[in-house]
Amino acid sequence: MSAAGEIVHGRALPGGFDEGADVVVVGSGAGGAVVATLLAEAGLRVVVLEEGPYYRPEEIAGFRPTEAMRRMWREAGLLAAFGVGQTPLIGVTVGRNVGGSSVHTGGVCFRVPPAVHDEWARLHGLRELSERAFEDAYLDVERRLHVGEVPAADRSLSTKKFVEGASKLGIPMRPIRRNTQGCEGNGRCNFGCPKGAKMSVDLSYLPGAVGLGARVVSDALVERVLVERGRAVGVEGRLLGGPAGGRGARFRVRAPTVVAACGTLHTPLLLHASGVRSPHLGRHITLHPAVRLCALFDDEVRGWDGALQSVYSDHYAGDGITLVGVYTAVNVLASALPGAGPAHRQWVRQLPRLGVFGAMVHDEGGGAVRPSALGREGVLSYEMAARDLSRLRRAITVLGEIAFAAGASKVFPPIFGVPPASTLAELRALETAPLDPRRIECIAFHPLGSARMANDPRRGVTAADGSVYGLEGLYVADGSVLPTSIGVNSQEPIMAMATRIAWGLRDRRPRA
Repeated sequence: MSAAGEIVHGRALPGGFDEGADVVVVGSGAGGAVVATLLAEAGLRVVVLEEGPYYRPEEIAGFRPTEAMRRMWREAGLLAAFGVGQTPLIGVTVGRNVGGSSVHTGGVCFRVPPAVHDEWARLHGLRELSERAFEDAYLDVERRLHVGEVPAADRSLSTKKFVEGASKLGIPMRPIRRNTQGCEGNGRCNFGCPKGAKMSVDLSYLPGAVGLGARVVSDALVERVLVERGRAVGVEGRLLGGPAGGRGARFRVRAPTVVAACGTLHTPLLLHASGVRSPHLGRHITLHPAVRLCALFDDEVRGWDGALQSVYSDHYAGDGITLVGVYTAVNVLASALPGAGPAHRQWVRQLPRLGVFGAMVHDEGGGAVRPSALGREGVLSYEMAARDLSRLRRAITVLGEIAFAAGASKVFPPIFGVPPASTLAELRALETAPLDPRRIECIAFHPLGSARMANDPRRGVTAADGSVYGLEGLYVADGSVLPTSIGVNSQEPIMAMATRIAWGLRDRRPRA
């Protein structure tokens, strides 16, 4: 490969490669892209290795939603956390492409709530993670991403209905802050913005890194960190998508600093394969289990016409519930409607009249990911705390109450086998009904915590500066280091954490 900055399609390379750099970053999502960019700005030679493929923004714009899922979502959108005990199967959305999950978020940018920062600093002894310590990092991220409030004019009628219903119940709704520039309200954020208006890291960070000489190699699966005399000295792996789709050639990148930014589900697997041992590695995963509720209105609401996510409410934050406006592509939404054959088609025909809203739970963290003998994907399991299951069922009731207050004639509880509810009494009865909780249709978008930070290796995997305990030269800069659940969308918190870690690496670099 050439020495100039570029994005390389690994599957198109004629062979493997063996080269050196100052820093090698594994993963190109919210964490990896930030670290790569900031260190390239500091004058370091940076190589970014991404397991997933690279698609230009104009290619992504042409994908149908289901095509985007198949090409860029991990496991083609079928990734799930297997429920332990009385826990629902939880569908988990994770990106597998240059830009990572940043390409597939709704663009929502929350800071970590002050109470969570206080918990990290006071209860976990991580004073470096206080709200004040993060302020400069937040500001830097928000500036680069063009973060701002979604104007009320960009709300879909579906969202306006739920805002109206919430107002009648005394539940305040607030505008969401998102990383967009020139949003047209196409409602397709989760599948890649067709207009390039969402400032995902493939648009907001990586071009700057590449312009400063960083190289990004897609289709490059890193299999282990190279270790010499107890220190990380690089990585090695293999290219994917070789001849006839087979295994590609091998590669190696030697660097005195290795940054793992593979995400909560894969960073632990890489660390484990590289000899890192900790009782906390791959454990304590939080997901923010979420539900969405559909509601049928008399008039058309055309929920796809407007910003995908534009409002939220922290009215129930004390109960661990955040209400978040959401809509999704109609062909994906249709699959969540009840019935089969003619019974299903009757509801699909009503899609223009269906409004949607969502809620997520600030969970305790009952997830774990372990290596699998079946391939490079780990096995993700999750045991939901009784408290969180109760919150999830309460969230369904709250969403339904808002919908009925807004004038809905029916609501569709996200519980398999349960028919639409036509009255508040029917809906409220479900909250305490003796139903199997595994029937709840549950989704998650924010896996966090599998290599959590701690001030002692007996309590976590990484130190507050992102360094891995017991292996010098190896750092982690992704959602896996967050010490606890945060209760809000994780994009900006991950990027702010990565900013802090990158600044620390930059400032500790010896000056010539």
